[in-house]
Amino acid sequence: MLGEKHSLINEFPEFNELIHVLAKNDLHFKKAMQRYDDMDKEIRNLELINSPIEDTDMHQKKHQRAALKDELYDFLKANA
Repeated sequence: MLGEKHSLINEFPEFNELIHVLAKNDLHFKKAMQRYDDMDKEIRNLELINSPIEDTDMHQKKHQRAALKDELYDFLKANA
């Protein structure tokens, strides 16, 4: 769905408390989460203004976001 938020809290509600703890106490996690949030915001903005970029560029951005989300999920599972 276009313009849908993919924040970590929305994606992984079962880790809500852990996300907040790690964002406060783990610099690596905090930086990775900020990169993820920035990517998500950029993609959402592009979707809402009808993607003024090439489809291949948009797919690449979404792929990068998904890869970072997987990395963050693995980090959450390892720290749960």
